[in-house]
Amino acid sequence: MRLLLTSDTHLPRRARSLPEELLAAVDDADVVVHAGDWVDLAALELFAARAERLVGVYGNNDGPELRARLPEVARAEFGGLRFAVVHETGPARGRERRCAERFPDVDVLVFGHSHIPWDTTTPDGMRLLNPGSPTDRRRQPHHTYMTAEAADGRLTHVTLHRIGAEPHRALDSGART
Repeated sequence: MRLLLTSDTHLPRRARSLPEELLAAVDDADVVVHAGDWVDLAALELFAARAERLVGVYGNNDGPELRARLPEVARAEFGGLRFAVVHETGPARGRERRCAERFPDVDVLVFGHSHIPWDTTTPDGMRLLNPGSPTDRRRQPHHTYMTAEAADGRLTHVTLHRIGAEPHRALDSGART
């Protein structure tokens, strides 16, 4: 199962439209996961129209229309793995411990908010992934999103895509990118 992970699209505040590279990745994915801060209902509708399957949550910048259509936390199973999606996980320091306590029954947690790509594994084995932002890099060198494959209870080929640059394959150990 091919996954596309994205977050913090912030349309139309940070960009007028989504990068073509990201839209092509949406079209190629079996599942699109969006970890919030869509900002505009039209962004949700665009993803919903293009994605084969969409799993998303609202973020702190999402207003009442988006909050009425999206949960704060989403849960789904892909390729034999239990996923959770949430926008915010708090500060980087202590993140693995906090997330392991909050989501003890999850194999992979996808989150956003910081716009900083993140890929770690908790001591209990839960994978934490933040795809960054395809439209608002803040202090990061690139706009980003992630792809991965889920099958037979394993998450493989986790790749951080730098829009307009070569992708960066994350380490199998779950090291931060």
